[in-house]
Amino acid sequence: MILRWVFVVKKGYQEKEEAIQSSVITKLKGVALTNSSDSGLHLWSAEDYVIPPNGEQVFFIITNYIETPNQRLGFCAESYKVPDGRCLSDEDCVEGKAVIAGHGIKTGLCLNSTGTCEIHGWCPVEYSKRPTEPLLAKAENFTIYIKNFIRFPKFEFSKSNVLDTSDDSYLKRCSYDKDNHLYCPIFRLGDLVSWSGHDFQDMAVKGGSVGILIEWNCDLDKDSSQCNPEYSFTRLDMNLNNSVTSGYNFRYARYYKDINGETCRTLYKVYGIRFDIMINGKAGKFNIVPTIIAIGSGLALLGAGAFVCDMILLYMMNTSSFYRERKFEIINFKRDHTKAKDGKTGHQEKRSRKPAAEKGVPNSIKKVEEGEASVVPPPSAESQQAVERRGPTIPRNTGQRYSAVLSPHGAGLKHITFSSPN
Repeated sequence: MILRWVFVVKKGYQEKEEAIQSSVITKLKGVALTNSSDSGLHLWSAEDYVIPPNGEQVFFIITNYIETPNQRLGFCAESYKVPDGRCLSDEDCVEGKAVIAGHGIKTGLCLNSTGTCEIHGWCPVEYSKRPTEPLLAKAENFTIYIKNFIRFPKFEFSKSNVLDTSDDSYLKRCSYDKDNHLYCPIFRLGDLVSWSGHDFQDMAVKGGSVGILIEWNCDLDKDSSQCNPEYSFTRLDMNLNNSVTSGYNFRYARYYKDINGETCRTLYKVYGIRFDIMINGKAGKFNIVPTIIAIGSGLALLGAGAFVCDMILLYMMNTSSFYRERKFEIINFKRDHTKAKDGKTGHQEKRSRKPAAEKGVPNSIKKVEEGEASVVPPPSAESQQAVERRGPTIPRNTGQRYSAVLSPHGAGLKHITFSSPN
């Protein structure tokens, strides 16, 4: 099972590379018509609603806006929505001080009609409210073309998410489909938002941020046609109803000159959807070095698994004693000794050595039944029979020898002799 995980699932026999090099080019198409009280009818094309218009990896599409036309540099009242611009007297409007989070510089006058300070800036200031319905509701039918090139430098492998064909009309009539047109990266904006789990018309009112992830997982041991892009979509900003943190907006202006040559501008506070295109990928190809390392690691894990199982069975299970008895064999080195009881003779044959007299050693001691000590006489027939019943001789570390001689009548220990070879 471990080897299957290492080699089949994780492909431990391959050399890996995750340092993918990529390039993204985007292009949007579509038009929308708006009709507002300030600017009247206006036709929006890709040059108007895409920021920036040069097709980068991160781009923004306008879906709603507040327009403040014909602004000129002059003197006007600050907006009451700005707390630092409110006043009760001229002392609240320090001349030359900029209004915090406001639209201009204070002149030192407090306008009682508005309850705000007079400022020098682009007048009139922004005053309109955000529309409750998106002005560019038709933007969900806009299309986006996402062209992606990737390269794995270690393996010198490159590929694109666009079908390699000589048919010029293919990209003009196809749209992305996971099953039928995987290599036609033309997406409808409404589909991108719905695939992220949200409704386009709801997001278009306050704006939002959508992430487009293109992932390349390539097994280069197979044919290059098996290396295909995988798309996933998610909403990146916090989608909290009635929260100031949700949505996406910013301001920009278009400048022009009137017939008198005076500089004017139209201020736009735009709401829309920001798209972030992210590229991830990894590639693998057979190499002998990671193969050997994977085999060694797998074998080591097998040994570790056996050790862990032993620890569990020996110390953590209720039946650990049973397993311990089956796993280990206990050896008892105790010797059995029998003693004579109730007039019955019983003895264990003692290890014996040759009498010291046989070697001519004079310091021999004989222990008789009465406890007396005497010099050992020359060997007789009885003693010869006792010698034949001696135990094995065991060497000692001092070079001495000992022997235990049993009585021929089985009455117990007869005598012990010690000898030291010269």
